[in-house]
Amino acid sequence: MIFCLLRILRTPRAGGMPLPAAGGRARWATRAGLILAMAGNAIGLGNFLRFPAKAAANGGGAFLIPYFCALLLLGIPLMWVEWTMGRHGGRHGHGSTPGMFSLMWKHPVSKYLGALGIILPFSVAVFYCFIESWTLGYACFSGAGTYFGQETREAMGAFLRGYQGVEANAHFASVLPAVLFLAAALSINYLFLRRGIAGGIEVLARWAMPLLFVFALVLVVRVLTLGAPDPAQPDNSVLAGLGFMWNPDFSRLSSAQVWLVAAGQIFFTLSLGQGMINTYASYLAEDQDVTLNGLTTSLANEFAEVILGATIAIPAAVAFFGLAQTQEIARQGAFDLGFVSMPVIFQKLPLGQLFGAMWFLLLFFAGVTSSVAMLQPVIAFLQDELGWSRPRAVNSVFLALLLCVAPVVAFFRHGFLDELDFWAGTLGLALFAVIEIVVFSWVFGARRGFEEMHRGAELHVPGIFRFIMQYVTPLYLIAILGAWIVQDAAGRLLMEGEEPARRPYLWGARVLLLIISAAVLWLVRLAWRRRAARAEA
Repeated sequence: MIFCLLRILRTPRAGGMPLPAAGGRARWATRAGLILAMAGNAIGLGNFLRFPAKAAANGGGAFLIPYFCALLLLGIPLMWVEWTMGRHGGRHGHGSTPGMFSLMWKHPVSKYLGALGIILPFSVAVFYCFIESWTLGYACFSGAGTYFGQETREAMGAFLRGYQGVEANAHFASVLPAVLFLAAALSINYLFLRRGIAGGIEVLARWAMPLLFVFALVLVVRVLTLGAPDPAQPDNSVLAGLGFMWNPDFSRLSSAQVWLVAAGQIFFTLSLGQGMINTYASYLAEDQDVTLNGLTTSLANEFAEVILGATIAIPAAVAFFGLAQTQEIARQGAFDLGFVSMPVIFQKLPLGQLFGAMWFLLLFFAGVTSSVAMLQPVIAFLQDELGWSRPRAVNSVFLALLLCVAPVVAFFRHGFLDELDFWAGTLGLALFAVIEIVVFSWVFGARRGFEEMHRGAELHVPGIFRFIMQYVTPLYLIAILGAWIVQDAAGRLLMEGEEPARRPYLWGARVLLLIISAAVLWLVRLAWRRRAARAEA
């Protein structure tokens, strides 16, 4: 990562104002801003919450073997593919995947397949913004000491459920505080998206990402200096926590589930298979590098996840709760780790209110730089394909977002958010990535794609990656989807094991996803019909 950063810093900086691209499209103002925005796109809540929980629950250090296999065979190749597709599309005035796919595959269906690159990120943003708003709320609660006095995981769990609107209790009489923080989070997203690429998204990244890394490094140092907080329990220590994270349990490698989880984490953490990287890359100059920039984005994300993310929450939990309880925390998932266990820990530390505020602000910065990236593809589509002004596009997208997020808040306790997360944020990513890699490597052509990738390249990609992109990556992805179909598809579709009372709400989440999909497909059809009419005129 250091080598890549040095190469980038040696490159002359672009001017301080954004340069218009062909067709009047915006561009990134500086290369540093581009890298920080792309890193902000990738670095999200999953780096600091999801990764440590998944690693701890799936073999510790052994989890890194399938994780890095997925990084090399899926993550980095797809990162280069999406950067290349994005720049190629931007050169022809397309900032979203329907237009990019139609350029690469001259078939009427291509633009509709590309519509997934709008449907998926918008659908994820519908619930992601709600979770993101929790981090903003908890940053305020930490700074004010609101939850201080709730010194057990049970008490903090009740505090979280009250805030989420799952149950009214002594902490929260209604979900209104969560709605207010959601409104604040959405307003911040709106502000920076309304200001555009260089004046909004890039400015956000240039402030939020350095602060994120500073806060993370401070917290890493604080965790590493905890030692064994309770002298009566010397086995509960940071070293034991690091050992839990990094000592490999090789027996877990025989489980197909571990390999599936590792591949899913790579997709989630690098923001692949969602059309977001493609859209950001469409604002590159025609011959601007994608190979070194793409690799640097990947490595920055891995540093945040593997080095920083793995050194904060789980080691701190082992130091205060012990190994057995931490294993239970990891099995309970990211919310328990981030919003229940960590606040309990902060209450046991000197300056705990300060460290708590830093932790949740770190998560908020990670979240907001990702959520603006999720909303940019549909905004780019409305601007590029329908000719809307940016204010009109942003206003329309946020009106739709408000309508869609309302049932997420109202029905959260019934599993509405989790159902959206599975179909849009898990299965959808793998499905779109399969389509994307096949279009790039087999329709557009691996040789042609490799040549396009190296236009203006500052880093030569070894030829073996052309083989990987053409054969290994699609087969790897198809194997993941095939394993899911065989193992889980029928049960998931039929909601086996779900309580009957929850099923109407889960169907509601599916219907919402279908409505979003139908609306986007209709807009794609409308855009191409208008284009055909203009061509005939």
